Amino acid sequence: MPQKSMAIGIDIGGTNLRAARISGTGEILKRLSEKSAPDPELVLGRVADMVRLLDTPDVVAIGVGVPGRVDARRGAVLSGGYVNLASAALAQRLESMTGKPVVLDNDCNMALAAEMVLGAGQGHDNIAMFTIGTGIGGAVLQNRRIMRGRATAGQLGHITVDVNGEVCACGRRGCVETTSSGTALGRHIARAGFDPNVSVDQLFARDAAGDIKARGILETWARPLRAAIDTTVAMFDPDLVLLGGGLGLAAHRALGHAPALAPWYQCPVAPAQLGDDAGVIGAALQALSATASTSPSVQPGRARRAVLVNGIPASGKSTVSRGIADRMGWPLLALDTVKNPFLEVLGGADREFNRTLGRASYQAIWSLVGDAPAGSTFIVDAWFGFQPRQVLEDHLRKAGVEHTVEFWCHAPGEVLAERYGARLGQRLPGHPGAAYIPELIELAKRAEPLRRGPLFDVDTTQPIDFDAIAAWLRATLASDA
Repeated sequence: MPQKSMAIGIDIGGTNLRAARISGTGEILKRLSEKSAPDPELVLGRVADMVRLLDTPDVVAIGVGVPGRVDARRGAVLSGGYVNLASAALAQRLESMTGKPVVLDNDCNMALAAEMVLGAGQGHDNIAMFTIGTGIGGAVLQNRRIMRGRATAGQLGHITVDVNGEVCACGRRGCVETTSSGTALGRHIARAGFDPNVSVDQLFARDAAGDIKARGILETWARPLRAAIDTTVAMFDPDLVLLGGGLGLAAHRALGHAPALAPWYQCPVAPAQLGDDAGVIGAALQALSATASTSPSVQPGRARRAVLVNGIPASGKSTVSRGIADRMGWPLLALDTVKNPFLEVLGGADREFNRTLGRASYQAIWSLVGDAPAGSTFIVDAWFGFQPRQVLEDHLRKAGVEHTVEFWCHAPGEVLAERYGARLGQRLPGHPGAAYIPELIELAKRAEPLRRGPLFDVDTTQPIDFDAIAAWLRATLASDA
């Protein structure tokens, strides 16, 4: 990636939409903002307008932080609260518009990524972060890696602090978002009979002047947040808890009215340093990191990587492999591509010879990978269950492959049988014939993915979303960089 490469970082909030062109070192070169909206199409339109104004030839990628539940590996918004972009196909539409890769993640994950590199999180390996604004976002860093669980871990704003409390946008009651967000603060102010335009700074000023009602509002706002922080400390034992977002500094100050009481759950709590800029900076830096890690050019000193496209015969893995190669630019090594020229030259062969040739072709693939420069990424198309697992592990070790991701291609046995039968006339002698179909159907019932590293499930009876696959690859391999 060129030294002067830049990215556009976008931070989507319930109140504001922020976007900025960011340098590779995290410097904001140009920034824009718009008002947010509950209508996802309106939000997407405003984001697209800002991207057009910020885009230049030096921009190589776009990062977007989105509130709510996000599957970063697939680049998909699963659900949201105040702004729900689950139906907007945000990443795909921005990629189509700009022709540049888009990295999508939860907005608090993006903010924490920025604070870890440039802000209050520097020098810490284990951090929990709450972003306090219209709602409350959350992110957890363990051993300098964002915790994701299956996809959406870190939703700290949905820690329950009152089982009989307000109904949350997530459908549950009493989440800390309902008690300690900016929206909740507005409710506390209204219930106390104050003018709705009273700011949090004015509350602090009134509190300092002895206004009991103002102090009560701040205590009501802060105590549930303290309970959520204590719960987070009990769960993750972080080095540091950060409070970010537009109200992070105010929330940190308000916690003076709600000190930690449980001696087991003590942890330093600090305000984030980057303020409202954290989201756009983190989004851009994550996008630049993903672009660097998925560049087809060789980066000396990095381990080789393999994208394992796995599935039994007729499972559709060749289609998936070619689609990945087309979008990512990585070389594709397929078992049949290596094996078939030998069958053509050698002529007819029985099934046992075909198996022997398959094992030799498998070894040849990993020999080619091992001879490639460090930092290379290969797509390998094969049914990896046709040999013992240890054979693969030995090949990977000898080839110097440290990182793998897997695509598991599958379909019901009856579908595979129909596909296999339709292709019998196109297959070279040596491949199993129609007699193999009952065996194939049984194999489909028991075949399993390797589950070696990150796994993407592909039901090949459905249309294949290659944009989602490419986004998942960028995000997943960026975390291994």
